[in-house]
Amino acid sequence: MQKIAVINIVGLTQLLLERGMPLLKRWSENKNLVPMQPPLPAVTCSSQACMLTGSWPSEHGIVGNGWYFHDECEIKFWRQSNKLVQRTSIWEKAKSIDPLFRANNLFWWYNMYSSVDVSVTPRPMYTADGRKIPDCYTNPSHLRDDLQNKLGPFPLFKFWGPLATLESSAWIIAAAKIVETKYPAALNLVYVPHLDYCLQRLDHKDYQIDKELRELDKLCFDLIKFYEKREIKVVIVSEYGITPVKRSLAINQVLRSKGFIQVREELGYEQLDPGASKAFAVTDHQLAHIYVNDKKYLHAVYDLLNLQPEIAMVLDDAGKRKYHLNHARAGDFIAVSQPDAWFNYYFWRDANKAPDYARTVDIHRKPGYDPVELFFDPNKSFLKAQVMWKLMKKKMGFRQVLDVIPLQPELVQGSHGAPPQNLMEYPIIIAEGLFKRDVMPMVDVAQVILNNIFSDYKTKVTI
Repeated sequence: MQKIAVINIVGLTQLLLERGMPLLKRWSENKNLVPMQPPLPAVTCSSQACMLTGSWPSEHGIVGNGWYFHDECEIKFWRQSNKLVQRTSIWEKAKSIDPLFRANNLFWWYNMYSSVDVSVTPRPMYTADGRKIPDCYTNPSHLRDDLQNKLGPFPLFKFWGPLATLESSAWIIAAAKIVETKYPAALNLVYVPHLDYCLQRLDHKDYQIDKELRELDKLCFDLIKFYEKREIKVVIVSEYGITPVKRSLAINQVLRSKGFIQVREELGYEQLDPGASKAFAVTDHQLAHIYVNDKKYLHAVYDLLNLQPEIAMVLDDAGKRKYHLNHARAGDFIAVSQPDAWFNYYFWRDANKAPDYARTVDIHRKPGYDPVELFFDPNKSFLKAQVMWKLMKKKMGFRQVLDVIPLQPELVQGSHGAPPQNLMEYPIIIAEGLFKRDVMPMVDVAQVILNNIFSDYKTKVTI
């Protein structure tokens, strides 16, 4: 059995590899590099589930980073239980072939309560006084203390939000080395998120991106060398390419203008009430699930969506089957944006009525993905100092609202989720022994991993 490490460098494309990652580019020259056709939507949770199960969203059920839970009438993003994935994973397949097979998973999603042998994933502590304390969840549980005693607390606020930096990726990579040293495994999965931040924040021509690429290049190459010294074969993958965007559409505001959206007022702020709405959208980068509770409005909603210039296509039942999104969790319709556009979750008409969470980093309460969380409000002075002061008061037990996020979707410079426009912006896989082709479906990654692990087996192992 060949030991494998799969390093997921989020946002990596051939264009970026050639632009400013010389170490990885040189390492890849004696490997095969193939662009991958990602699922629709090309977002973290859907792409990772495709790679780890060898199936499309219509089968594994991960139709986005979040969706509408019909039985609870609630929109939920970034759930963590592996029980939500409805297909067999590659490590479960491998364990059925060889009971001694071991797998480690560092920060790939749906990591909690999975059947991997070692898992590490972000999991902040939410205290009764409203504080959010950086932390991580591990199995075995004592690994949490081992890692944080050596590396310091997991830098949650550097993992997402306006303070996000390379520091979180460096922590994950350092943890990956500790885990493999302490718990050697046939499969190591490592998630490296850093490119996600700069490519959504910055103009893609900004020289700062080149600096970020060089720093990440060194960090990832160091991890590759660590694994190769231990005779572990490395496979590099990415989940999607991030393309420049110039505009966004608030689909829920469009639906509200025609009376489809129901809101309620709490403490002077508006709250979306999806269960009471005739129709509403769950926005996720360049894709939106449109749920129509009152089916007599299906045609009216479909026609309204097709009038929006920011929308490239609206998938009905036939379209969902074509793109492997025909699953009960998916919306009645699925809107896909134009290449230079994305969808924001805003539903209010008056910014003064926006819910209190709108100006905070709150990935679980917002009824859609919000990349504006990567920005400090440019209209507020001395904001970083204010943030540090509020965080200090939080640590002392005082209730503080970190209302530092602007309501300015125009700040966002990059997005993903829609079908890529050219091969250089496709996600990629770099590995030995790949079948050379123009594009590889992302669902084939699972088979590539199994082929590498069981390369010495006489009988081919299939997912």
